[in-house]
Amino acid sequence: KQDLTSILKQGYRIMNEAVLTALAPHGELRAAINMSNFLLVSGRSADGGPDGLSPDLAKEIARRLGVPCRLVPFEGPGQLADAVGQDIWDIGNIAFEPERAQTIDFSTSYIKIDANFLVRDGSSFTTNAEIDKPGVEIILYNRSAYDLWLKENFSHPDFLRVTSIKESHEMFYAGTGDVLASLKPRLVDELAKIDGYRIIEQPFTSINQSVGLQKGHPEAVAFLNSLIAELSGNGFIEQALKRHGVAEKLSMVTF
Repeated sequence: KQDLTSILKQGYRIMNEAVLTALAPHGELRAAINMSNFLLVSGRSADGGPDGLSPDLAKEIARRLGVPCRLVPFEGPGQLADAVGQDIWDIGNIAFEPERAQTIDFSTSYIKIDANFLVRDGSSFTTNAEIDKPGVEIILYNRSAYDLWLKENFSHPDFLRVTSIKESHEMFYAGTGDVLASLKPRLVDELAKIDGYRIIEQPFTSINQSVGLQKGHPEAVAFLNSLIAELSGNGFIEQALKRHGVAEKLSMVTF
């Protein structure tokens, strides 16, 4: 039987039994992947599985633990978060939000993604504050991280929540709502192809991408924090962003 307190390969930090039990209780790391995050799941691998920074990070965590990695895809972040405690996943690559933190512990963030408002050219809105008014209709992806943020911070508009980020964009371009809330990189890509819309340049929030796990395992959180800081500093995350073609669209968190 492998000694769980032995030094991991290539001089990696000592792993204790509590961390390994928390992160790989069944002998493998089951990593929940939010398939709706097109920036962190940016393609498919040769076997058809999810590919991108999020799967890369999960596989590296498993490698450091010395266990196999099994990716568990979820359609969106809401479904992923709902499954905590159901013994379906051990870590979940998901954005931190205070509402989610009621049931999930989070590592430090490693990526920030700006969330901005999009309006039509004829709109009078020029600032985020002007949008937080009664009667304004904001269309957005239900239970996304920016939806959770807006629910806590914008009390006046009407929110038109839909089942996917793709649907929110399609409905807004078809004439629904006054404002679209979405991720800035997607908005920038789309505005390069269409006319008649403009971005409110100041982000209304930034999405902090983290690694989540079931609450009550501080040793595992400390391990993840240490590893994320290392991977941010040694070029692992930067190289993954470049490899997957999203380096210009995401901001790394510096330590």
